[in-house]
Amino acid sequence: MTAALEVSVARRIGEFELDVAFTVESGISVLFGPSGAGKSLTLALIAGLIRPDTGTIQINGRVVTDCTRRIHVSTQERRIGMVFQDGVLLPHRSVLDNVALAVRQGGGRRERRTIARSWLGRVGADEFVARRPGSLSGGQRQRVALARGLAGEPALVLLDEPLSALHAAVRCELRKLIREVIVSSGVAAVLVTHDAEEAEEIGDEIIAYNDGHVAGRRVVERPTRTRGDEPPESGLST
Repeated sequence: MTAALEVSVARRIGEFELDVAFTVESGISVLFGPSGAGKSLTLALIAGLIRPDTGTIQINGRVVTDCTRRIHVSTQERRIGMVFQDGVLLPHRSVLDNVALAVRQGGGRRERRTIARSWLGRVGADEFVARRPGSLSGGQRQRVALARGLAGEPALVLLDEPLSALHAAVRCELRKLIREVIVSSGVAAVLVTHDAEEAEEIGDEIIAYNDGHVAGRRVVERPTRTRGDEPPESGLST
């Protein structure tokens, strides 16, 4: 089985040096550690936003970065869905158009908007379709950003501190939603956080970072659901 992600890279920025190697087979992997440990830098390298000094990156068996062979596939061609801390939505576009622009499959505008509306429904944001991002709360914007990140059927989803700017109650609600929607979609994901509780609730495995290196990793133990158990509620309020 081909790994969803294989990373072996080094990058020096000033006095800080990142040198990490890890593989993500499937599910949600969490890069966990203190601020300044290199977690977000790793995500930027995976996304192709920054080039490493040395090393390689493969996504679903496809080489997207190889410094020796001078391979650097553009961010747009890596088939990556990205969810950032502030959502990074287009302010002059409606919620529906923000998500529809990310849809790769489908023919015309109507079909792309139908797919976008379906994803907005899955994250509990279908009632916001006609609104602009500036009229939404922080939690609502992150729901839309999550729908946009998944709407293009990406090979990999990257989430960089997506909940850190939200109030505690909203963070708790969206942790459940992020896990539920990503797991049900079947796509592999890498999430960055410095919040231990968030790492435990969302991740299938935790990759611990410290001072630019992988300090350890472990699988998150989850209870096995039995017949009759109810699935976790997404929650629709923010």
